[in-house]
Amino acid sequence: QVPVVAVMTTGGGTRALTSLLGNLLGLQKLDLLDTISYITGSSGSTWTLSHLYQSTHWSHKDLSMPVSELRRHMTKCKLSCFSLDSLKGVNFAGILQAHMPCQGLPWFCFFLFLVNSQKNNHTLSDERHALSQGQNPLPIYMVLNIKEDYSLSEFKEWVEFTPYEVGFLKYGAFIRAEDFGSKFFMGRLMKKLPESRICFMKEDIAGSKSINRYHENSVREVRKTLLYKGDEPSPQHRIHELETYLVTPECGIMGIIRQILTERVMVSKFYNFLKGFQMHNEYLRSENFSIWKDTVLDNFPNQLTETTEFMCLADTAGYIDISYPPLMRPERKVDVVLHLNYSSGSQTLPLEEACKYFLKQGIPFPKVYLSEEEKKNLKECYIFEDTETPEAPIVVFFPLVNDTFRKYKEPGVERSPFEMAQGNVDVSSIFSPYCLHSFTYTEEEFDKLVQLTSYNIQNNKHLILQALNSAVEQKRQQRK
Repeated sequence: QVPVVAVMTTGGGTRALTSLLGNLLGLQKLDLLDTISYITGSSGSTWTLSHLYQSTHWSHKDLSMPVSELRRHMTKCKLSCFSLDSLKGVNFAGILQAHMPCQGLPWFCFFLFLVNSQKNNHTLSDERHALSQGQNPLPIYMVLNIKEDYSLSEFKEWVEFTPYEVGFLKYGAFIRAEDFGSKFFMGRLMKKLPESRICFMKEDIAGSKSINRYHENSVREVRKTLLYKGDEPSPQHRIHELETYLVTPECGIMGIIRQILTERVMVSKFYNFLKGFQMHNEYLRSENFSIWKDTVLDNFPNQLTETTEFMCLADTAGYIDISYPPLMRPERKVDVVLHLNYSSGSQTLPLEEACKYFLKQGIPFPKVYLSEEEKKNLKECYIFEDTETPEAPIVVFFPLVNDTFRKYKEPGVERSPFEMAQGNVDVSSIFSPYCLHSFTYTEEEFDKLVQLTSYNIQNNKHLILQALNSAVEQKRQQRK
């Protein structure tokens, strides 16, 4: 009857990096950190996880120490990283060589260089030391495998990374984490390459969003303009009808337009470990495949990943800024998900898009509805539950908002008139110091964000416990 609890985080650059630490600190203060079985992340939140899992027993130690360490790095001037003293110990040729034959800017290493000013030899499989006794939650990093010449509606695949394995949800194909990046053919390891350092493994997860958010939004708006005309609603999907697609041969100008619509600036390439396999002639009838079948090219076996030399990995935020999919695998049996949102723009959009996606795929997920008035005045926490579908997890949603923290410095402890300024934390306006492009915070800005995110967790202990009790009751009913 013990529920399986997971933490699901989004991207958000250094805002996600800092906020996740605050949220985890809040869970630790409530003595709830030990209840977590999984933590999933994408983009900026993976930076926090990569840092924490270098410590074997991080969740059993006071998180105030890593918070203080991060504070020191986040508040220092990054220009000092480019001084002669800092640069003379950096082997840039070695960095580039270590990343070959994989292609893509080692952006995450550049970020680590800015933040830490030191080399990081940590690998993904090294994180097993922090899991050997089940002492910490299993970290799961989420990315998309894409094709550079196709839009996401035409091709995308969910890929998960753990310290033990890397693989595709759609195919159910996984390899050992230390073998990722090596050369495979028909499932055989043909050429073993050294395991990439964690910065190279995570650059595709963490790098592109904070650089390309403006680019992605611009492309999305162009797509809407070209693909949708007027305010006519899209026709309802009929399950008995086959999907049809218009394929237009490319001339010169159409090729240019297509490149603009499908271009992605930040893509990391790694050897494809599925190369040489052939799909079974009835693969579309496979239940595991059909659950994650969501693009045009899924209907064409000779266009899938098995035929390509490289995997092209990109940030999930180009599609939906979530890391839910690994938690939706039936074998993980997740009962409660703490959704920690750090996205820019609408705080509810990633959750709403996730709900629509899972509904379309036939994956159990609670219905999410908030009125426009509720969206304008978001609270700190919401519970979404589908009592009629016990397979659907209970979602405890934490948008990044500043609500009662303005008046209370701790749950139930009001601020004095002299402390009111400490409650003014701007996390939503265009003038917010926590924008995606910000790599440096003042000490006050950093402290406020950590205190806010920790407070939001602690102030809603009753809702977290309510969700846990509901999950226990569901399990009790299922056993009868």
